[in-house]
Amino acid sequence: MDSAEDGAFHLLNQHCNGFMVSQVLFAACELGVFDILAEAPEPLGSAVVATRLGTSHRGTELLLDACVSLELLTLDTRGGGARYGNTELSRTFLTRTSPKSQLNMLFYLATTTYQCWAHLANAVREGKNQYTKAFGVHSEGLFSAIYRSETECQQFMLGLQEVWSVHGGAVMAAFDLSTFPVICDLGGGSGALARACASLYPQCSLLVFDMPEVVNTVNTQFSLPEQQGLISFLEGDFFKDPLPEADLYILARVLHDWTDEKCSHLLARIHHTCKPGGGILVVESLLDEDRRGPLTTQLYSLNMLVQTEGRERTAAEYYALVSLAGFQDFQLKKTGQIYDVILARK
Repeated sequence: MDSAEDGAFHLLNQHCNGFMVSQVLFAACELGVFDILAEAPEPLGSAVVATRLGTSHRGTELLLDACVSLELLTLDTRGGGARYGNTELSRTFLTRTSPKSQLNMLFYLATTTYQCWAHLANAVREGKNQYTKAFGVHSEGLFSAIYRSETECQQFMLGLQEVWSVHGGAVMAAFDLSTFPVICDLGGGSGALARACASLYPQCSLLVFDMPEVVNTVNTQFSLPEQQGLISFLEGDFFKDPLPEADLYILARVLHDWTDEKCSHLLARIHHTCKPGGGILVVESLLDEDRRGPLTTQLYSLNMLVQTEGRERTAAEYYALVSLAGFQDFQLKKTGQIYDVILARK
């Protein structure tokens, strides 16, 4: 092969092996590799790691070396042996005790999302999510699609808490929300983003409005004493039930779950309930206007195809949706992170 073909073949191999990379990450998290190394006062040899994990020596050594190549672990070969430790990335995002841990979201991706992506070609052929093929269950509505059990519901909400532990401060600080006395997070799950909002705007009253199953999971499975007197949880279906009165409605990672028709229906309901001068705050990963990037958002849009009935959109597409619902003064703030923020007023 000439140099051009060699480079092309190298890129092809990178793409082909991408699923193996994610499985190395998922397996190391599932087995507790990063936690074991975090607990140790110094780097550990593969035999010690295998003993503490209860795994095979050969398999553990192969996994650890792959993690080193992926820059998830460090390798110290001084003294003739090989000893492994966490990198800054794994210490920050892959250990249970870190305040920015992403483990629950990774577990959800490994056990639910990954299974759906095995049927991506079918999703493209059919134009609909793949829960029936992936899990043998029929999906009716988003709740049964994303949460097949209360345990999975809890794991996904814990995962969203982790996502907002990294991104919540930036998206809530994108605009000055102090002028909105009552803020309602629609589909806000366990209230992770509402807590980020409350920490910035303690003078505001915060509401979280979500499905009864979600609120029940929060009440029974989550211990969040800091929310008492700070955030109120209300049950309801935002497509059907009366919406709480508020000055600002947050829609974070919500509109991307739904078709344009359902988004328009929801936005019209919010506009009808919203107080004059109030508004909506849309938090989503935005596609470029030519829809050719960024790659992360393109992958998220494919994920909406295999897991929901929605898609990621451009800023112009969100402008069209919110304007059609009657909202004005459309403002967009780029955060420089995965999620950007749109504010529009009634």
